[in-house]
Amino acid sequence: MTFDPNNPIIQLCARGMEIEADSPEQAKRLFSQAWSMATTQLEKFTAAHYLARHQDSPAQKLEWDVKALQLALQIQDGSLTSSYPSLYLNIGKGYEDLGDLDQAKHHYQVALSYADHLSAEGYGKMIRQGIENGLQRLKNQG
Repeated sequence: MTFDPNNPIIQLCARGMEIEADSPEQAKRLFSQAWSMATTQLEKFTAAHYLARHQDSPAQKLEWDVKALQLALQIQDGSLTSSYPSLYLNIGKGYEDLGDLDQAKHHYQVALSYADHLSAEGYGKMIRQGIENGLQRLKNQG
């Protein structure tokens, strides 16, 4: 997936990511601004993905995660396929947090089905571990 560093939406999201650890409310404002300015599916997906991280409740976070996934699935050029495992992982965790373990398991399994699109190290390894951890937590609860 390639993002245009000159795109104003990408720039807002990048600034938000830079400050989110120290200034989460300011980051949320930047992501919200990006969402309101977004005009393309890719821009909307990017803003929604980051907005999801800054919601006040698990239900709101899940809503934004689902929105990000729906937008990603509409971009059918294959550029976001490597994002699917993370998106489905986030949705699975959202359902788990809300107590809907059947939906959580389904989304973790879908995330796992896309895991071959991830790199073997770094970010890919972290996402794979998150999927495995989610499935293990559900197995231990069942």
